[in-house]
Amino acid sequence: MSDVIDQDIAACAGIVQRGDPDRFAAVMAVKPAARDVLFPIYAFNVEVARAPWVTQETMIAEMRLQWWRDGLSEIIAGGDVRRHEVVTPLAGVLDAHGAGVLDWLVEARRWDIYKDPFEDQAHFERYLMQTAGGLMYIAARALGDVREDVARDVGYAQGLANWLQAIPALESQKRVPLVDGRPEAVAALAQDGLRRLKKARAARGAVSSAAGQALLAGWQAETILKQAAQEPHRVIEGALGASEFGRRAGLMARALSGRW
Repeated sequence: MSDVIDQDIAACAGIVQRGDPDRFAAVMAVKPAARDVLFPIYAFNVEVARAPWVTQETMIAEMRLQWWRDGLSEIIAGGDVRRHEVVTPLAGVLDAHGAGVLDWLVEARRWDIYKDPFEDQAHFERYLMQTAGGLMYIAARALGDVREDVARDVGYAQGLANWLQAIPALESQKRVPLVDGRPEAVAALAQDGLRRLKKARAARGAVSSAAGQALLAGWQAETILKQAAQEPHRVIEGALGASEFGRRAGLMARALSGRW
């Protein structure tokens, strides 16, 4: 049975490496035991995030997301769970509460299926909090003690940074990714992300060292958000982010210090 589990973890790692290489790099920078917990959670996230984009048929996309929700329902119920390279190991690292939070993540991803804009700023913030914020909270919680609001704020900042980087691609898909795309509004959005990140770091004592390994995934958020706050035109130009050397050096520095 352990061989099957090892194969599942390896499959999950491959999914993350191909679908979310930055998060893969962050996981490889933590302790091996933590990787076995994080890879199934992050593989789940990759599969759910891509589900709305692999088809133009809205009903098929809805069915794909529902399949994942059904898997989470099985975990919540505590009985038999379907045999699957992601769902099976996921059931080994989640409890009912964790599966419930990830169910909200899947529900939020339904926005990705359609081309309607966000209803308002509150809807946009809720989307990021349920997706990136929820993911960060559950990943950290699966490793150790963590205060929910701290993990969610780090996740929100990371999610916002990733979202701002994706703006050109989203607009090329005829999506309306922001409620207000004016440069001053984008700068204010980035500043809010930085505020949340600063607030979370001020509460480092509420995050155990074990749980803090998951927060390492947000290592690029500060750099990207500062760029967007100071030079919002870089968002539409697709010019956010550090060099490859800078990214890797930043990850290494935070991994060695443990200061996410």
